[in-house]
Amino acid sequence: MLRQIVVISGKGGTGKTVLTASFATLAKNKVMVDCDVDAADLYLLLHPKILEKHDFIGGKTASLNIDKCVQCNECVKVCRFDAIKKNGKTVIIDPISCEGCGLCSYVCPASAIRMEENISGKWFISDTKYGPFVHAKLGIAEDNSGKLVAKIRQEAKNIAEKEHLDYIIIDGPPGIGCPVIASLSGVNCALIVTEPTLSGMHDAERVMEVVRHFKIPVKLVINKYDLNISLTEQIEAFCKEKKVPVIGKIGFDKAVVESIVRGKTVVEYADGGIKNEIIKIWETIQS
Repeated sequence: MLRQIVVISGKGGTGKTVLTASFATLAKNKVMVDCDVDAADLYLLLHPKILEKHDFIGGKTASLNIDKCVQCNECVKVCRFDAIKKNGKTVIIDPISCEGCGLCSYVCPASAIRMEENISGKWFISDTKYGPFVHAKLGIAEDNSGKLVAKIRQEAKNIAEKEHLDYIIIDGPPGIGCPVIASLSGVNCALIVTEPTLSGMHDAERVMEVVRHFKIPVKLVINKYDLNISLTEQIEAFCKEKKVPVIGKIGFDKAVVESIVRGKTVVEYADGGIKNEIIKIWETIQS
């Protein structure tokens, strides 16, 4: 049976991608997906060889045919985003400010405005020594990150079904926004990675509520737990109250930074404590 596991965090910088890359090393028969499309970095540790590259059409942008324009200013009046302005006698559309709602093209009596598809990013199917890898890159200031996440997750699922794989391992985005919700859809388990700081604890609580809203089994890992034992105990107490199992506590280890500098997963680079703890966490997820 195909199982989908997503690793998420309430905030950035908790060690989510480092843990996901380690799972990619430990798991057998899997496909990896990097759903943090706004700031994808799992590829830095997996070193993919790109096999396919595709454009992502994230929405539409208004385009003006100046030869047809009758200077009625109706489009200027209705654009609530101030993307359409008058420059002397000429109407100008700012593509960066345009939100693609299409109202201007609807009210234009001369049909001088049309909505054109906007290439918002790229998505890739790659090969790695760990297995197939699907990832993407959203363009700067582009929208529809949730739609792009849904696209690459579907591609990963297609690969898993075609190759009869056992796992889809998802590196989810931080926070609680649209791409997080798209990353959670239909998964078998959500693993939250947090750290013993006030912001880490608060944001883990927020993302935990989102996961539980969708009735998805949730587990939690505390990274760098030994930097603040008091807050670690508070997080454990909170999880016990909410009946969320804490399946691992990873201590601070310089080997993590060293492994990243060398472009390796920490379980390939390190020996002893941190490697054993991550292996234990993965075994717990499997069981």
